[in-house]
Amino acid sequence: WIGEAEGAKFWLSVCNDLKNRGLEDILIACMDGLKGLPEAIKTVYPDVSIQTCIVHQIRNSFKYIASKDQKEFMKDLKSVYKAFNEETALLNLDSLKEKWYQKYSVVIDSWYNNWSNLSTFFAYPEDIRRIIYTTNALEGFNRQLRKYTKVRTVFPTDESLRKSLYLSTMKIIEKWNSPNQNWSATLGQLTIMFGDRIPKNYII
Repeated sequence: WIGEAEGAKFWLSVCNDLKNRGLEDILIACMDGLKGLPEAIKTVYPDVSIQTCIVHQIRNSFKYIASKDQKEFMKDLKSVYKAFNEETALLNLDSLKEKWYQKYSVVIDSWYNNWSNLSTFFAYPEDIRRIIYTTNALEGFNRQLRKYTKVRTVFPTDESLRKSLYLSTMKIIEKWNSPNQNWSATLGQLTIMFGDRIPKNYII
């Protein structure tokens, strides 16, 4: 999809297009905090679980942390997103607040305000958490696309750009020949957790 701006209206059109083309359900959607995207997906796929990318949240947080505090703050922050369950993560977030709120209230408030989507992955086992806690896989795909498109700074039409991206994607996916680590066990976990939302004949 190509659009002039990313917003709720644009993302809603994308989700509706996916629905019309046959995408019946989305189990978990991992995203980097794009404005309007969570609401758009929830509108079309109301049962989806939203996971905000932890890596993006950390990057955004460290924009406000003084360099002399970053190492210590990161150590404390790890106890939040690496906790073994959400209850422990919240306790550690409260401790983080007690220690750092006076200096970095904007950062701490951001974690609390976004917690409902940041904490989704705590409901899943480690193999699934590793897949959904970050958008790094998609970021890597985008970097590969840029290798093919950066040689041209201007495309005459949106259609020419779309065709270029399509052909680039066909080249990139030729290398996708290794399954995700422990995928069989992961698929088993997903099947149990989501039940009939995963078709019985589903094979990857």
